[in-house]
Amino acid sequence: MSTVIVHFEFEKETKNSVRYKEIPEEGRGPIVGSLYVQKWFAGTTKSIDITIDKKD
Repeated sequence: MSTVIVHFEFEKETKNSVRYKEIPEEGRGPIVGSLYVQKWFAGTTKSIDITIDKKD
């Protein structure tokens, strides 16, 4: 199993959600790309980290 932490920064607000864009590590491409989070949860948060556990 491998674990990676993916970093996201605020991109824009939509009607019911907030879109975050992934900030990839240097020399690597994005893993997720864009992430939509519901406004009731995201609030005014400008950055989010997501932990992904990849099970082999």
